[in-house]
Amino acid sequence: MNILIFGKDGQLGKALQATFEASTAFACKDGVRFVYLGRAECDLSKPDAVSAALDQFRPDCIINAAAYTAVDAAETNELLANAINAGAPERMAHYAVQHGATFLHYSTDYVFDGSKEGPYRETDARNPLGAYGKSKAAGECAIEHAFLHATQGRYAIFRTSWVYGEGSNFIRTMLRLAQERDELKVIADQYGVPTSAAWLAEVSTALAFDRHGALRSFPSGIYHAVPAGETSWHGLACWAVQEASQAGMQLKIDTGAILPIPASAYPLPAPRPMNSRMQTTKLLQQLEAQADVSEWGYGAVALLRTPWNVGVTDYVRTIARQHTA
Repeated sequence: MNILIFGKDGQLGKALQATFEASTAFACKDGVRFVYLGRAECDLSKPDAVSAALDQFRPDCIINAAAYTAVDAAETNELLANAINAGAPERMAHYAVQHGATFLHYSTDYVFDGSKEGPYRETDARNPLGAYGKSKAAGECAIEHAFLHATQGRYAIFRTSWVYGEGSNFIRTMLRLAQERDELKVIADQYGVPTSAAWLAEVSTALAFDRHGALRSFPSGIYHAVPAGETSWHGLACWAVQEASQAGMQLKIDTGAILPIPASAYPLPAPRPMNSRMQTTKLLQQLEAQADVSEWGYGAVALLRTPWNVGVTDYVRTIARQHTA
């Protein structure tokens, strides 16, 4: 079995590699080949490069962890964003249909406009506000269309939000600024769910692989994948600073110096959804239906029910140990 992962250098790509390397499901399994590709090995903005990679490695499972994620830059680079976020996954989807492969793709809360009062369901209408969200929505539609009349292959689109992992992200930025400044102003009226890349890697692969490392049969479609609970950017910043301080990290400020501000006070080139909360019932029910789920990783069902702040605490403590070592 060949498993091809695009986006090896991103936060999720690194987390997927760590998940597979640590998994007992693949430790002693013969005949499994993992191939990890980054931009240097395959430029997803070039359709021929995507097709060449697929033809060369002949994957039984394609995992697309790559994306154009520069939200503000996408406003002036729409063609590039669309090529990577829509064109490339469309080619992957068509390959999966033609060859009976499994395709895992990752999307975003930015496909919604954020006007809904409660958590979004998978069936809620897309209405992206900016170029980045539009490109990701186009990618979702392209995958769905490719599989519309498929008689083989399967796909899962995992919508997630506020991802953090090994790389640049909001939490690392807040901790750095907390070491440098006497006060921070953070948006308090945008709500979502911080999602660990490691958490996302475990949950998403649990849907696709069983405890023996074999590909599962699962219903194709969109699945929302975020931990339990919700918070604001201000709430996340306060929690991260609090946990970092308790872990011994030397900071100039405490949570009292993190001031809440409205999004209107911090204008950006690209609009953001005010509500990024997503309901995960569909994914939870599917994982519960898989009898051996508790034997994969820490148990994907338990992970889905774990509050977001548990993952953030673990993440921040790891960063703190690196700073105090």
